Amino acid sequence: MEITDIISSGRAVLGIEFGSTRIKAVLIGEDHVPIASGSHDWENRYENGIWTYHLEDIWDGLQDSYKKLSTEVKERYGITIHKLAAIGFSAMMHGYMAFDAKGELLVPFRTWRNTITEEAAEKLSATFDFNIPQRWSIAHLYQAILNGEEHVRDIAYQTTLAGYIHWKLTGEKVLGVGEASGMFPIDPSTGDFDKRMMEQFEKLVEDKQYPWRLEAIFPKVLRAGKMAGVLTAKGAKLLDVSGNLESGIPLCPPEGDAGTGMAATNSVAPRTGNVSAGTSVFAMVVLDKQLKKVHPELDLVTTPAGDTVAMVHCNNCTSDLNAWVSIFREFAESFGVEADIDSIYSTLYKKALEGEADCGGLLAYNYFSGEHITGFEEGRPLFVRTPESRFTLANFMRTHLFTSLGALKTGLDILLQEEKVIVDRIFGHGGLFKTKGVGQRILAAAMDAPVSVMETAGEGGAWGIALLASYMVHKREEQTLADYLSHQVFGGETGVCIEPDQKDVDGFNQFMERYRAGLAIERAAVEVMR
Repeated sequence: MEITDIISSGRAVLGIEFGSTRIKAVLIGEDHVPIASGSHDWENRYENGIWTYHLEDIWDGLQDSYKKLSTEVKERYGITIHKLAAIGFSAMMHGYMAFDAKGELLVPFRTWRNTITEEAAEKLSATFDFNIPQRWSIAHLYQAILNGEEHVRDIAYQTTLAGYIHWKLTGEKVLGVGEASGMFPIDPSTGDFDKRMMEQFEKLVEDKQYPWRLEAIFPKVLRAGKMAGVLTAKGAKLLDVSGNLESGIPLCPPEGDAGTGMAATNSVAPRTGNVSAGTSVFAMVVLDKQLKKVHPELDLVTTPAGDTVAMVHCNNCTSDLNAWVSIFREFAESFGVEADIDSIYSTLYKKALEGEADCGGLLAYNYFSGEHITGFEEGRPLFVRTPESRFTLANFMRTHLFTSLGALKTGLDILLQEEKVIVDRIFGHGGLFKTKGVGQRILAAAMDAPVSVMETAGEGGAWGIALLASYMVHKREEQTLADYLSHQVFGGETGVCIEPDQKDVDGFNQFMERYRAGLAIERAAVEVMR
């Protein structure tokens, strides 16, 4: 009855996140516990050398996920959703969406997965003395300029996927500071785009005589807790095609999946961190001091509240692992064995714990796409062994779990060992941690540090953006996001912690020696397999 009253009185909060393979909607109550959810599976397309999603994919997925959530609410509680306390949207980070003065998309959406901006990223990093990753929006813009692309002159607005959806539903051209920090560097003292670097960029392109400046075509930056507009009548119909949802609902600043991962794991305070492992993998550590120097492997972004974060981002994580699991499922079905996909994952992941510490001499690369940390613009999923390698199912699965974190470990070693950054708590979340204890143990070995996973970690980024929307409407005056999450949401919960096993740590380090030496094999595969 209490949940029924919360929904009917419009006190529930909605969060929707656009992940790489799934769009998920989550409805939460005032206690922040999920009430209902709905999801829609989708896949990126590789067209004309670009990883992209079509605009119709975006809207079809949004409407389907909301419809499924609404249907669940109707079936479980007998209620139709008309009002909400707040809404939040988040999406896969950064990328490139450029629009003309009429609001039309100028070129297909270029996602974070593209590794086509190396020249621009290097030149901007040198100009700013600040690492600019290839997936950042400014790298895509400058690469388009270097390429002489004609559409650049016509840009009237540039944003990310999260910002695009928010704009279409509210009319507001804004972005949360966490996501904005992946468009262009943020000045920590102002919580806005760095003015000095903006001026440096303008000088870099002044000979082009474009009719715009960055500050005119970029969204307004907002910290968590700020109101970012309301759902318009047109926006309500875009979200809920049934027409039941009313306009006027407040929206929080749109964020990226990195920011929502921090919120969902209570990792927004200094010396806390989290690792999100799914299609891509990234580690984020909130800093309590500046890094000693610029590292191309480390991105400096911010929390949704604006605190500086060191981030290690890798394009590839579980895609190749998922493909192998699908092969095993197909094998089972060929024998007439019907097995639930979750059971197959669980069985194979647990099998990996039976493998030799160093994977028995096996080697694999999970590069579906390029991987900037190891210097690849393209990738080729690859498995290789010697005649002396111990080729067992346990070693095979362990190898694929290890390699899913191989590129990540390369960056983490710089952050933790070279820069001596101290982390009090690391939380894991995402698909890699779904089988209890397995991915967590592998990550603990990779980091040589204790790793915690909360029961709520499976709720993911949709829950994280719902928490940010709830913070906007329920926070006390001057209450920080870290305080709100720690007290109102998590109430002291720290999750289940696994300490690193020294045999696993030593085994991972041995595997990484083989991994680094074998990159030449991956390079040859990229060059030969066309």
